[in-house]
Amino acid sequence: MLTRFPQGARIGVLTTEPVGLLDYLAPEGGVVLGQLVIVPLGPRRVMGAVWGEGQGEFDAARLRPVAGLVDAAPLTPGMVEFLGRAAEYTLTPLPVMLRMALRAPDLDRPAAERRLVHLAGPAPARMTEARGAVLRVIADHGGAGFAPSELAQLAGVGLSVVRGLVAAGTLVETAAPVDLPFPRLDPARPGKPLAPDQAAAADALRAGIRGGAYGTTLLRGVTGSGKTEVYLEAVAECLRQGRQALVLLPEIALSAEFLTRVEARFGARPGEWHSGITRTERRRLWHMAGRGEVGMVVGARSALFLPFRDLGLIVVDEEHDGSYKQDETVYYNARDMAVLRASIEGAQVVLASATPSVESWVNVAAGKYGRLDLRSRYGEAELPQMGTIDLRAEDMPSGRWISPTLAGAVDQRLGRGEQSLLFLNRRGYAPITTCRACGHQVGCDDCDARMVEHRFLKRLVCHQCGASKPVPTACPACGVEGKMAAVGPGVERLGEEVAERFPGARAVVLSSDLFTSARAIKDTIASIAGGGADIIIGTQLVAKGHNFPLLTLVGVIDADLGLQGADLRAAERSFQLMRQVAGRAGRFAQAGAGDQRGLALLQTHQPDHPVIRAILSGEDERFWDAEAGARRAAQMPPFSRLAGIILSHPDQAVVEAHAAALSRLAAPLREIGAELFGPAPAPIARVRGRYRMRMLVRAPRQAPVQSAIAAWLAGAPRAPANLRLSVDIDPQSFL
Repeated sequence: MLTRFPQGARIGVLTTEPVGLLDYLAPEGGVVLGQLVIVPLGPRRVMGAVWGEGQGEFDAARLRPVAGLVDAAPLTPGMVEFLGRAAEYTLTPLPVMLRMALRAPDLDRPAAERRLVHLAGPAPARMTEARGAVLRVIADHGGAGFAPSELAQLAGVGLSVVRGLVAAGTLVETAAPVDLPFPRLDPARPGKPLAPDQAAAADALRAGIRGGAYGTTLLRGVTGSGKTEVYLEAVAECLRQGRQALVLLPEIALSAEFLTRVEARFGARPGEWHSGITRTERRRLWHMAGRGEVGMVVGARSALFLPFRDLGLIVVDEEHDGSYKQDETVYYNARDMAVLRASIEGAQVVLASATPSVESWVNVAAGKYGRLDLRSRYGEAELPQMGTIDLRAEDMPSGRWISPTLAGAVDQRLGRGEQSLLFLNRRGYAPITTCRACGHQVGCDDCDARMVEHRFLKRLVCHQCGASKPVPTACPACGVEGKMAAVGPGVERLGEEVAERFPGARAVVLSSDLFTSARAIKDTIASIAGGGADIIIGTQLVAKGHNFPLLTLVGVIDADLGLQGADLRAAERSFQLMRQVAGRAGRFAQAGAGDQRGLALLQTHQPDHPVIRAILSGEDERFWDAEAGARRAAQMPPFSRLAGIILSHPDQAVVEAHAAALSRLAAPLREIGAELFGPAPAPIARVRGRYRMRMLVRAPRQAPVQSAIAAWLAGAPRAPANLRLSVDIDPQSFL
């Protein structure tokens, strides 16, 4: 039952402006909790949400009334509570959290018909570069309709170009209603036949949905074991109950194949929420989620903040993936926020992974989460054979990274018409460009980071801030010509080696920076799956759930990359990444077909490293237990709490002085038994021209760390102008 406030009642309204809760008078007809409203704020009118009773001491006779209501379903009480608790957990100002929940265009405008343009005819007789840009945008979005102004903006052309294509008959302009409901998904349609362990897992998930209460389950299964088909049965049960389901994916490139599988299972496509959808679709999905007129949403991590009317299931696919952590503006982990939201909504959470995070593994052991296991691959496909190539024993020519043993295995696959994947988790051509005359390494002008050569772009790129500049012919330090050299391999350089070593093979480099749009990535992946490449060269983009039926060999070029360093998750991440990429091999091979079972080879100088041994042995549970034991012994998460404090300022002395002053006032942290480490310069001490200092708080697991940090920062000296301070609860990165 929604809380209603009658006309003239004093209500608290939260806006997206940094002013906190303000009191207003309820308008004619009254309002309900969570209602989106337009309120006066000084000379402006801004959007906000009714957050409860008014609390201020301002004279009620002088309060201003709400100026208008937004034509949208009210945020549910569960959504209001979720935003409040998420703000408290992440130490994010509540207006900023509300802004995340209202990230859809034109919410304050009434629904009406819009003029949309669609592709209708052949390319125009007179093709220009501007017209081609418009047609490429439409193709990249799968032929979606656009408002003419939006299409022109995305294509980087004037509105007259779009009008010209309409006049030429290539595009047609039609009237379309805004915010149509999504097609109904039919849960009664039969799914794929399930193996006994899959059927048992599906039954358990369906029972949880029918129970109507909160619960979290780790669905653990080897790559290719059919986890998706199992949790789609949970989605079907959720739809039967009349509730909504959300599936989070770690990578937008995964959505094309997944959406096809959903359509085959339920007879219609779900709603999509990610950076690749149009403004029109973003607004439509936001409204339909709030009205309960979309049954299933597939999205990126921000989809968790959609205003679902009745959310019954959240699936976090590849729950271990680092992309679920957002490290800007609002620092949050979508996996953890999914559990929080489900606990409020009375929903079920499914955390699906072949290589679960240590945090989820420990929560299972503690009885907080349930656990379901799928131990074999779906159908007759078998797990790949695993092996190492000891690079110390290989005759490796200078400047080459594919060992003779791995090259021979690739040759065998080429002879059989099968695909090989060469994995190297380094974008670009080379990670370092150095001068052989003086030793200078080319760095970013605005960051303390080395610039990465991207030969396809013919530029050096900073992977911290995105700045780029031409590859120099003379050394910027000593001025000597012709001595600049690329050091180390990236996937582009590996692509050159593949072209030389396998001249007749069709090779494709899969790296996110080589594609101009999400559609281009999806099309390339579809082409590979259809046999359009013999050798795939890829970064971690290829490790995330893609199914390539002809792929029978995976070669990890540098298995040692990521094993070293002070990152407490280095071993875990390396294990997960190599396990995931190795699992791409032989997913569709038939049992008993010899080498078609699939083979994964890890090139390494450390074949006896514990992580490498764990991957080869297949004793995953021993690895997770050992990792959890090491974390417990060191009193590191999940057996303690960490919070990162990041300060930045254009002047190094200013940020150092403020960080030092802040560290001297840490009594509220000591009162809860927490330790403060630092301040110290961040490992990458300058980003975008701002100098960065870090502090790290470590507290006992049950300590009230958020309230202690809030009290600590509240007593801090006034921050200098242009100083930024961010708090990262449960940090994943320490750069």
